[in-house]
Amino acid sequence: MTDPAPFLVDDAHVPAFRDAVSRIVSTGYCESLVRKRLGLSDITDLLWRALPIYRAQQLAVRDALALAIDLFLLQGAISSVELDQLFNTADQDALMRAGLLSIDDRGVARARASLFPVGDCLVFSDHAWPKLPHPGCVDIPHDLVMSVGADSHWLARTTVRRPVGAMLDLCTGSGVHALLAASHSQRVVAVDISPRAARCTRFNAQASGAANVEVAVGDLFEPVYGERFDLITANPPFVPSPVDSLGFRDGGHSGEDVQRRIIAGLPHHLAPGGIAQIVTELGERDDESISDRLRGWLGGAPMDILILRLRVHSATNYAIGHAEGDYDFGAFLDSVHSWADNLRTQGYSRIVSVLLVFQWSDPAFGPPWTRSEEAELPLCDAGSEVEAIFNAERMARKPNLQRLLEHSRVRRAGPIGLMEARMLGSKLHANAQAKLLGKSLPVSQWLDPVEQEVLVLMEGEPLEFPELLLCANELNLDKESVFMAVGSLLRRGLVLLTENRNPDYARQKER
Repeated sequence: MTDPAPFLVDDAHVPAFRDAVSRIVSTGYCESLVRKRLGLSDITDLLWRALPIYRAQQLAVRDALALAIDLFLLQGAISSVELDQLFNTADQDALMRAGLLSIDDRGVARARASLFPVGDCLVFSDHAWPKLPHPGCVDIPHDLVMSVGADSHWLARTTVRRPVGAMLDLCTGSGVHALLAASHSQRVVAVDISPRAARCTRFNAQASGAANVEVAVGDLFEPVYGERFDLITANPPFVPSPVDSLGFRDGGHSGEDVQRRIIAGLPHHLAPGGIAQIVTELGERDDESISDRLRGWLGGAPMDILILRLRVHSATNYAIGHAEGDYDFGAFLDSVHSWADNLRTQGYSRIVSVLLVFQWSDPAFGPPWTRSEEAELPLCDAGSEVEAIFNAERMARKPNLQRLLEHSRVRRAGPIGLMEARMLGSKLHANAQAKLLGKSLPVSQWLDPVEQEVLVLMEGEPLEFPELLLCANELNLDKESVFMAVGSLLRRGLVLLTENRNPDYARQKER
């Protein structure tokens, strides 16, 4: 008798299936505890090469949480005695009916899919390492559902989590981003071209009880033609690949076959006031700006664009990291050559992992802008910080900013780390890099000398802007330079304004 296909559960068996999932939850199976148990700084640091170490050291005490981690995350095998320790008979039957568990003739149990903890949310998907435990003996299906990897976590942690009416998740895969949005969206639509991925997403919605998630099989925006959404997310196939072996990964030779079409469709599907967020990789050429490429894909639509550069890979390392060949040295080297040749043909000198954020531009704040920043990898929820970048940019672009400054107090946005770099033997001003501390998504900002001086002057209590001008005058800084410096610091989110509502102060200003 063959095992049932994974990610299928009929309505009659949903309650029993949820009971089995609840049993896993009761072990403490969540991102923070799993990470802590495995000794990881971040769940994205999980490595298949370290599986023996995790089992021998971190999971040596075989309690319920250790067994759940080994079975559903590390793709391990557990004995019938351990399985009975983890699940009762009804739970085991429910998991086998759902295609999640197989038990061989010796009573050894293996999971047929993995369960990925994302915060307090649990998401079933295909294994992260489908060739384990028999390397080289398993053909990976083209329609394999993407595991919840690092880029999925980055998008989950940076998505703006404000209440919205309608949300759209493209290339939904396991449905992780649709499930996370279900808690703050009235309606969620999850779309994937792969029927297997759509089945997995429906399965996860059943497991979590998310009744407001609709799943559609289709090519990107086709199933939602004519509709607009307040939030759009996507983690599309983006790898510039010389092969087409994995549907969730390969984005054509340029890597842009899918993401280009997503961005081109945003003007037709993003609602006014809405936000679109995409985590992806883009090949970067020395003679071309990524922002110009994105503008071209938008077709002139007036949208503001934020590009957060999260990680940079050299073309050489990227080719080596994606080459295949298992244990055949010659085949591996041939694959490296194929990948490197494709990247060279595309003109890519490096591949950049990025978070792209799009919003409709407001004419009141000037023409559409594009902003590119180097950011550290997000380790926890940072959606509010992404939104704060847009708010800061708009504040700095207010047409009446100078008058507003004259009637405001200015203060630092919080503790700031300031690092100076000076070239020895040079009379040039030292370069300074500032970073707002305590943030989930730290962004480092290079300051010019005037910006640095103004930021230093703000140490302590908030300053009335005229007071700041007086202090700056003692440093031989003119008024116009201070205005420009404060505007730049506002834009970078390093300082904040508080409107001065003191009537005596206002009357003094009028005189």
